[in-house]
Amino acid sequence: MATYNSDAPVLDTYQAVVSAFCDFLTVAIHTILYERNIYPQTSFLKARKYNYPVRQNRHPKVCKWIQDAVAAVEGEMLKSTISSTSLILHAPPPSSAPLERYVFSTASFPRIPLSETRTLFATEDIPPDPTTAKIFNPPPTADLPEQFRSTFSRLSHQLSSLSPLPENCSFTLAIELRDPDEEGGGADVELPIDREGRWIVAEPGLQRRRSPTTSSARERGERGNGGNERGIGGNGDGDVEMGEGGGSKSKRGRDLGGVRTVPVRSLESGAFSMEVWVEEGRGKFQSKVEDGEEGEDG
Repeated sequence: MATYNSDAPVLDTYQAVVSAFCDFLTVAIHTILYERNIYPQTSFLKARKYNYPVRQNRHPKVCKWIQDAVAAVEGEMLKSTISSTSLILHAPPPSSAPLERYVFSTASFPRIPLSETRTLFATEDIPPDPTTAKIFNPPPTADLPEQFRSTFSRLSHQLSSLSPLPENCSFTLAIELRDPDEEGGGADVELPIDREGRWIVAEPGLQRRRSPTTSSARERGERGNGGNERGIGGNGDGDVEMGEGGGSKSKRGRDLGGVRTVPVRSLESGAFSMEVWVEEGRGKFQSKVEDGEEGEDG
């Protein structure tokens, strides 16, 4: 049985907060792939993390892809540009429709300049810098592993209640970027699209707004192929969100929100604040989307 380091993290810098999240995200991805039978359950090892029994896929290419994908998420999170990270399970080709979306919202994480990610948070021994707009005190982190354990327990319980998925599903890791006009949204930070081949623009159906600046994704591709990247499979051109006076305010991807949303848990420990939920897409409840419905949503 493999054993991860289960010590409580010391969240005294923003980089430590991001590292704790990415550590959790790595285990969560392995857990979801196991629980949803994306790979044979015999290909997973028993392990322990946060003093809780979990599973880890033992295929080197799968582990390498997850490691590289989470590292790419970490690099963008250190720039304070990410609002949420999602693991999306897709139907097998040719439809590749999004079936389930596991959302890890970090919109409440502190927004720290990249140059200050290693700077210690203010404490009684370290007075706050008067030039800093917002001060985040380091939280008491002794209960953070306990909250992680509760999240995994709740996630496993919710996954057991979901209907089975078809065979040969693929998966995507996607990030949703903060609005550039949002306070601290990172308008001056270069977007990750097509940089070093890590991120591609998500299909309109998985974009919060119909703009290439709001969502991007990394595709796992076919099972066991070592992480080939391609455009993710969304349906439709997005739903129109109406503003005041009946005008079109924005277009929201029709595959966001899904047919059913299942809350998992909210975590909060000082600067570490996260919400987790599951969305079941319409592609899971219908074999295909009629062409007429596509036109109505466009």
